[in-house]
Amino acid sequence: MTKKTLILAGFIVLKFMLQYSLISPHYDLQRDEYLHLDQAHYLAWGYLSVPPVTSWISSIIYFLGNSVFWVKFFPALFGALVIVVIWKTIEELNGNLFALILGATCVLFSALLRLNTLFQPNSFDVLSWTVFYFIIIKYIRTENQKWIFIGAVVFAIGFMNKYNIVFCLIGLLPAILLTEHRRVFVLKEFYLASLFGLLLVMPNLYWQYENHFPVVHHLRELADTQLVNVDRVGFLKSQLFFFIGSLFVIISALYALLFYKPFEKYKPFFAVIIFTLTVFIYFKAKDYYAIGLYPIYISFGSVFLGDILKDGWRKYLRPVAVAVPVLFFIPMSMVFFPDKSPQYILTNATRYKELGLLRWEDGKDHQLPQDFADMFGWKELAGKVDSICSKLPNLDETLVLCDNYGEAGAINYYKTNKKIVACSFDADYINWIRFDRKIKDVVLIKEADDEDKDRKVEKPFFDSVYLAGKRINQFAREQEISIYVLRGAKIDVNKRIKDEMDRKKSNWQ
Repeated sequence: MTKKTLILAGFIVLKFMLQYSLISPHYDLQRDEYLHLDQAHYLAWGYLSVPPVTSWISSIIYFLGNSVFWVKFFPALFGALVIVVIWKTIEELNGNLFALILGATCVLFSALLRLNTLFQPNSFDVLSWTVFYFIIIKYIRTENQKWIFIGAVVFAIGFMNKYNIVFCLIGLLPAILLTEHRRVFVLKEFYLASLFGLLLVMPNLYWQYENHFPVVHHLRELADTQLVNVDRVGFLKSQLFFFIGSLFVIISALYALLFYKPFEKYKPFFAVIIFTLTVFIYFKAKDYYAIGLYPIYISFGSVFLGDILKDGWRKYLRPVAVAVPVLFFIPMSMVFFPDKSPQYILTNATRYKELGLLRWEDGKDHQLPQDFADMFGWKELAGKVDSICSKLPNLDETLVLCDNYGEAGAINYYKTNKKIVACSFDADYINWIRFDRKIKDVVLIKEADDEDKDRKVEKPFFDSVYLAGKRINQFAREQEISIYVLRGAKIDVNKRIKDEMDRKKSNWQ
């Protein structure tokens, strides 16, 4: 094993150690993680929330035992692979050992540590962007047309993970058109590769067509409820924080792409960052959508700095350059990760507020960061539902109906009785409701903002309706959740559920 390989292996081991140490046992899984894990039981070519790749990974996690260890392993793995790809990119650009160490350090001690704590499509999305850019570099350097086809495959896989990678392509194409590399657009291989990529994503596009393009409904809802609160200036500020310890490397990359002769053929990447950020800003995208844009620039910057800091007194700046990302990470680690108790966050609320971490997607400040609040109360809720369901006579004829996907997913993840299958009209659960059994009893999970606390709507249709319990947690996003039991249905519950499901789906069309 070579010295370089040993050093790279050390970075990978450190990456995994940090990922597992930056999550406190105070926290449950995050609400989105429960939804993604449940997708393993309903494999399809598409979902309302995400394309299908996440469900494939969930299937592997389920096969491995579905423990929290494996839930956290895969985002950490994707983050580690980003380090590997950046390492290989630096080698492709003829970077020296210092450049390799600097690049790996910059990627390791960055916002990816926060992103890679959660099992969401975002970690694989960043990996997809990074690999796709690496393929572009390989093609520019070699002009070997096989890389066009490999790029199409990488893009297709990234697309099947998260549609966000379309922004990567939107920013890249005009940048290529501005340089001599636009000759790629007259190659028949480019169009054959594009067709091949389209064929790879066709199953997902067909699923969207068959289901009346729910992604359009999802984007509209996202724009109305979340993106409307996005501040464009705030978006730009966040970009500085994501790789703040590596900012000098990224700036060096932009300078080098314009003036450093060995990078002359890679000039399209200078325009890529401008075009891509412009598109994100125009559409008022969430700030973290752009994280996948930056790692490749760390490669360029590291190689450039490795070349200019190799002689004379400049070589003494090398340890300083490597130390900067680490030194910036230390204070950031005090607030950006779910490794602190809620009490600590409340005590130091001013620090969190100044950094904008208490601002949620609704545009308002709350007592905890939104992701952190989304990690509380789920196991407790599942335990209460388990206990209540154990007192019912026949779970085979009992429906557990939740207000949102977080509740349904958490109950399904933590349940001890396999007969309990929670469902909801929210997100993908609307497609997973079973109609193959008669329903006599219903366990209803309602949020605190529910106006019908006396259940006046349901009482006429059941023999008895009562409040069976509550889950109250001051740190959770839904601080109070009520659990009702509806016994002895006088109506065809399946029909009522089906009617409500059809009504909601009609909104997508």
